[in-house]
Amino acid sequence: MDIRFEGKRALVTGAGKGIGRVIAGLLKDCGAEVVALSRTQSDLDSLEAEIGCETVCVDLTNPDAARKAAEQAGPIDLLVNNAAVAILEPFMGVSVEAFDKTFAINVRAMIIVSQVIARGMISRGTGGAIVNLSSQASKIGLADHTTYCASKGAVDQLTRTMALELGPHKIRVNAVNPTVVLTPMGERAWSDPAKSGPMLSRIPLGKFAQPRDVAHLVAYLLSDQADMIHGVTLPIDGGFLAR
Repeated sequence: MDIRFEGKRALVTGAGKGIGRVIAGLLKDCGAEVVALSRTQSDLDSLEAEIGCETVCVDLTNPDAARKAAEQAGPIDLLVNNAAVAILEPFMGVSVEAFDKTFAINVRAMIIVSQVIARGMISRGTGGAIVNLSSQASKIGLADHTTYCASKGAVDQLTRTMALELGPHKIRVNAVNPTVVLTPMGERAWSDPAKSGPMLSRIPLGKFAQPRDVAHLVAYLLSDQADMIHGVTLPIDGGFLAR
């Protein structure tokens, strides 16, 4: 299967590092014109030099800035809502500040950016595709991940409601739900066998995901090959949820 996006413009949020950066690179390799959004200008500069993309620097905790950034991206055919933050606190220690920041980035910014992009898709009458980055954390409870789990549960429900309302406009909306992904940050966080061992023991394939695993599925869901896949929250977990 050869996935090609010539003539398509793709916006990837949180594209400066990790999964978002790999997604941006893959979409570029597939022929898309990529607009990369991140809060760190140096990451955007290096990404632009690496793959040749347009860039927008923005702090998504600011709703007005998030809206303006999405408008600045111009006409978009393919949207990947990847930007997210994880602030780890136990339930009894959840702070208002951490809750507000988590939901501002993981949920509210996703809504704002998607509204702007979907409005453009509707006005042009050409349809489009949106993929939201959710998490295994939406499907199970994880200690010390209260606000993160709650925010990703919200992303799953947001994906379903977006699918219901945007589907009639020929805009497909899906989510992907990865397990632990071995980005540079993920490798550092899960390098201790005492921490990674219990999680790996619950994954039948016996391994964590790589960023490319997520990127390949995102590209497929954005493509015409996934023309009848709509409103799903698709695990990338090596069988974790099969137990």
